[in-house]
Amino acid sequence: MQPIQFFELASRQAEWLSVRQSVVAGNIANANTPGYRAKDVSPFQSVLENTGIRMAATNPMHFTEGSLSSEITEVEPNKDVGEQISGNTVGLAEELMKQGQVKREFELNAGLVKVYHRMMLMTVRK
Repeated sequence: MQPIQFFELASRQAEWLSVRQSVVAGNIANANTPGYRAKDVSPFQSVLENTGIRMAATNPMHFTEGSLSSEITEVEPNKDVGEQISGNTVGLAEELMKQGQVKREFELNAGLVKVYHRMMLMTVRK
């Protein structure tokens, strides 16, 4: 069995969150730009697939397998917002929710790293 490189995985997620935050900020900044198409980053699951780490699932609905690549792509216009007259597809409410999600995921990532680091230090001291 291959050891789980927790810090490397947390670092990759932090990088992914940084890229996603940049994309979301770009969408918000261009909310009034005519013809601007909203973008998003593919899910973090693709990073997990590239590392070869398989998560344990107790229910087949927990994780779905798929071939994803970490890249920035245009997203389909939201059904509620649609495409504006100017051709812009950015929905501010949706982008602000994404921004909040990135913030929560980053805080969770940082908290887990902090706890794991503290646990590692406790085992070294003894």
